[in-house]
Amino acid sequence: MDVRRRSSLKAPLHKLQIPSSPAAALASPHHLLIKTPKKMLLHDDDPHHSPKASDALPLPLYLTNALFFTLFFSVVYYLLIRWREKIRNSTPLHVVTLSEIAAVVTFVASFIYLLGFFGIGFVQPFVTRSSHDDVWGADDDEEDVDDLIRKDDTRPAPCAAAPSPRPKKLVYPVLDSAPLSSEEDEDVVKAVVAGTTPSYSLESKLGDCRRAAAIRREALQRITGKSLEGLPLDGFNYEAILGQCCEMPVGYVQIPVGIAGPLFLDGREYSVPMATTEGCLVASTNRGCKAIYASGGATSILLKDGMTRAPVVRFGTARRAADLKFFLEDPLNFETLALVFNRSSRFGRLQSIKCAVAGKNLYMRFCCSTGDAMGMNMVSKGVQNVLDFLQTDFPDMDVIGISGNYCSDKKPAAVNWIEGRGKSVVCEAIIKEEVVKKVLKTDVASLVELNMLKNLTGSAMAGALGGFNAHASNIVSAVYLATGQDPAQNVESSHCITMMEAVNDGKDLHISVTMPSIEVGTVGGGTQLASQSACLNLLGVKGANREAPGSNARLLATVVAGSVLAGELSLMSALAAGQLVKSHMKYNRSNKDVSKA
Repeated sequence: MDVRRRSSLKAPLHKLQIPSSPAAALASPHHLLIKTPKKMLLHDDDPHHSPKASDALPLPLYLTNALFFTLFFSVVYYLLIRWREKIRNSTPLHVVTLSEIAAVVTFVASFIYLLGFFGIGFVQPFVTRSSHDDVWGADDDEEDVDDLIRKDDTRPAPCAAAPSPRPKKLVYPVLDSAPLSSEEDEDVVKAVVAGTTPSYSLESKLGDCRRAAAIRREALQRITGKSLEGLPLDGFNYEAILGQCCEMPVGYVQIPVGIAGPLFLDGREYSVPMATTEGCLVASTNRGCKAIYASGGATSILLKDGMTRAPVVRFGTARRAADLKFFLEDPLNFETLALVFNRSSRFGRLQSIKCAVAGKNLYMRFCCSTGDAMGMNMVSKGVQNVLDFLQTDFPDMDVIGISGNYCSDKKPAAVNWIEGRGKSVVCEAIIKEEVVKKVLKTDVASLVELNMLKNLTGSAMAGALGGFNAHASNIVSAVYLATGQDPAQNVESSHCITMMEAVNDGKDLHISVTMPSIEVGTVGGGTQLASQSACLNLLGVKGANREAPGSNARLLATVVAGSVLAGELSLMSALAAGQLVKSHMKYNRSNKDVSKA
């Protein structure tokens, strides 16, 4: 596209040819906007008139507005007087006279006018200025002709959350938009570097999320003096993360996604996506899936489904804190509290309240179902409703925080290990003797002994909290990254105890994983991003389940547990057979000579 600079347009007006019509102007390679001394040409036959929405009104705009405004309040007053008289005289309200019918019709007509047309004098300048039918715009101010030269605007549509403000006194042809010149981007970069334009405000100021990320990226490189050359910028939808996933983006990190499976679980096959940079992890999990498949598959049981939030409140005395504890845990009060809690969401349903007192402080652990969402925001809104409700009967209650760590979120905690949080799942399988020998390259007795000494005794010696397993967090993290879960919740979601014992006269192996706090969702957060959404779709759990709300998230939790089962089985077999170091040396070592990097 031929883009002309303003500085090059110094020819006098009489040497520039004015297009004979708007169509001819659009056919021009540069779409020149040529200004007459007083008005911009709008039409060949009428250079001074710009049609307005108020031209269709029979009276001047201010008189029409005043008329309908008066009618509206007059009939409202009349109807209120009439209905008050009917109530006093015990006359049915539906019995109306002709004058009352006329008043109702007038009320409806005036209301429709005021709703649709009142204030038209305020909006019509914007309607006129942004009309998509006009190629030319009018401006009474005198400007140089080079200020009226504009290139085709082919910029991508601005993200919906941050519309671009329209430049004052500039009218563009309604055409595809184009990226602004590098000189203009350079000015913005300099403003960010100088601190006159905050980096966080670029999306709202520019209206183009990708362009904002590029400018922020360049400014960051100049401020720090460090290159971001290896961090990709293009190929990502920055509008999708605005206001919900990430602030002030400068690019995105690439994590490879591998597939383990098929995992044969509860009679169905699943191809499990795993996003990881650890060599051997996908291959090892895949081997575990193969052993489970060859042995007839695994089964899962969902024990509990409830997200928690525990605010902390303080009273003047421990007695008052205990009074509230007794009130909340009284079964007679649960129905009332549930009604208050449940009005915050269609899917959030209060299940229980468990309290703990520390001096004059009270910790209240609310547990509720959350549908297909992970549910932290949902349960927090319900808790806030209950706290507001309790202020009536407990005005001396001082709310210290909506979360008092008794929940407990993103931290290893015994309360999650014992009570559960999110989805509590048990997954088990019986691995046949021949599969243990041929696929896993070990034997049942060795696996049982290793599990006892490593996962049980060894973890106890280390004082582990929920870590009675070989590497559950490896699989949980990989699946979470691939499916858009909160990776920080891997902390409690990886709570797992792996059990192994010989069955069928010691020939076969029974293996199980018990995971009391798998926190997953299939809607909200990172699940809506294109890559993560594709991985959820691969598992058949994308989005919310309309027929059975919550079933998609529960199914995802069982897949996570089944994948952990496969990973535990394979790693424990590699350890029992002495293959761990050998396999990692083969698959988890870079061939790149770092000394030459």
